[in-house]
Amino acid sequence: MASVTVRDETATGRRLDEMSLPDLPDLVTVRDLIRTRVREEVARHNARPSRHFRGLVRPDDAEAELNGYLLREARRIDAERQADLAERAFGRNGFILLVGDRQADELDEVVELGAGTEVVFIRLVPLVGG
Repeated sequence: MASVTVRDETATGRRLDEMSLPDLPDLVTVRDLIRTRVREEVARHNARPSRHFRGLVRPDDAEAELNGYLLREARRIDAERQADLAERAFGRNGFILLVGDRQADELDEVVELGAGTEVVFIRLVPLVGG
């Protein structure tokens, strides 16, 4: 099992956020990696719901703000809905995913994770509705 650090960056290389994902399989699909990351960030939000959400894609009825999204009211977010939005965003090139020194191209692509593997999500466009 691997523990990886997941980092968000802008297209210009500015770091936005970072989190650790422990106990991932050594071989994982890009789809599972994205969904695991999104479920984790939603779980962190849902543990202490607030009006601010820092995540990969915009939840329904939220507005973009400097380092995340502003919800109309503090509420829990649906992790599966967010994961579906993230998959669609990946398919539309809403973000680039780098695993180690390789760019992931397909959701069903299998990537290898090991000690010290960096996973970087580079946001390319505002992810309105995913």
